Amino acid sequence: MKRSKPHLSAWTRRRWLAVTAAGAVSAWAAGQPLERPLRIGLTPVFLDDRLGLLKRWESYLRAALGQPIRWVQFSNYSQIVDALRGARLDLAWICGYPYVRERSHLELVCVPLWRQKPLYQSYLIVDRASGIRTVSDLPGRVFAYSDPLSNSGFIYPQFYLRSRGLDPTRIFRKSFFTYSHRHVVDAVSQGLAEAGAVDGYIWEALAELAPSTVAQTRILERSPDFGFPPFVAPRATPATLIKRFADALAAMPSTEAGRAVLAELRLDGFTAASPTLFDGIARMAKAQGPVA
Repeated sequence: MKRSKPHLSAWTRRRWLAVTAAGAVSAWAAGQPLERPLRIGLTPVFLDDRLGLLKRWESYLRAALGQPIRWVQFSNYSQIVDALRGARLDLAWICGYPYVRERSHLELVCVPLWRQKPLYQSYLIVDRASGIRTVSDLPGRVFAYSDPLSNSGFIYPQFYLRSRGLDPTRIFRKSFFTYSHRHVVDAVSQGLAEAGAVDGYIWEALAELAPSTVAQTRILERSPDFGFPPFVAPRATPATLIKRFADALAAMPSTEAGRAVLAELRLDGFTAASPTLFDGIARMAKAQGPVA
């Protein structure tokens, strides 16, 4: 049976408003932030099962910004792009390809430094037991991609195969998306795919953090360098907030808490960057045509 909503008397409503107002005044008097949480979007990377790391990063950012943080995790890049375009996020850590696709709607905030550079590569990995030795051994195999909007996990490998005279829509016996770089590695390791395309940073981080995860895989090819997946913000995000956030990330190496988080991320820091850092991805994507 459908229950009716409880009715609040005028006295009850006045009392509730008074208690709420008193709580807000107390928070202000105690110096606590009154702002809503800063909404930061993430997609599945090797952070999938590392909630402790996210909590420590949140603690660092809350202290640096004086504002609560809320991580918003999405299962694929299409969802996070939709949230950015709808201004349902203040910031997000995304791939370079969604950034160049949506550049007119997004501000480039900063880029991570990995091995002291704002760069990374796509790795073409194979199952060690597959017998694949060169790209010419790929036809007829099962291949795992990460996400249709991933540079390293889809755009580059498609471009690379075409540059070698291979049609990626025809050469594989089967191909599928895992919607996570970690899951591409798992798919190849567990024999669900004989080869796959993955973010090189993720593969290298897993090799350090969980060596058994990548032990059954082998790197067949490495791509040229690309701009590392950046932090971005919708155009609606205030410039002052973007600067405060970028400054907080840039300051991480100078604090004990920040260095601890960077060590877990396997990153050296964050830096400002020009949109031209992603021109290589833009040229490659343009040559391939639009991706749905």
